Amino acid sequence: MDFTHVNEQGRARMVDVTGKEDSERIAVAEAVVKMQAETLALIKSGGIKKGDVLAVAQVAGIMGAKQTHAVIPMCHPLMINSINIEFEMMEEQSSILIRAEVKTTGKTGVEMEALTAVSIAALTVYDMCKAVDRWMEICEIKLLEKSGGKSGHVKRDE
Repeated sequence: MDFTHVNEQGRARMVDVTGKEDSERIAVAEAVVKMQAETLALIKSGGIKKGDVLAVAQVAGIMGAKQTHAVIPMCHPLMINSINIEFEMMEEQSSILIRAEVKTTGKTGVEMEALTAVSIAALTVYDMCKAVDRWMEICEIKLLEKSGGKSGHVKRDE
């Protein structure tokens, strides 16, 4: 398999997407934040002193997706059409599942933007709650599906 982000000298480069066709592109990613049951209860009840954890994490995730090109060196700046972030409280696992769907119409996909969105949202949950639970875990960050471009629609087998 040839790496597309390496030039003739073996150094990193940003891929030239000039010749690619524009297409609608969608990516869905998720992450999980594991915590103590008491921490999850505080989030649900609004008892975290820093404020509404999920509202802040949602905005942070959106901002993160929009700035992906600024922190991942070989990502192209994209005009994002839509970002949706949802949270699911998983009480039996003392966890919050974070899912992001990112859409654009362009020459390159939004997988990195979706992965960045869930990562930044998860880090924000950690930041908002670390005073009461410093041993939270951020895990299971993964791409669930993507569509558009040459590879079409692909979905992770679970």
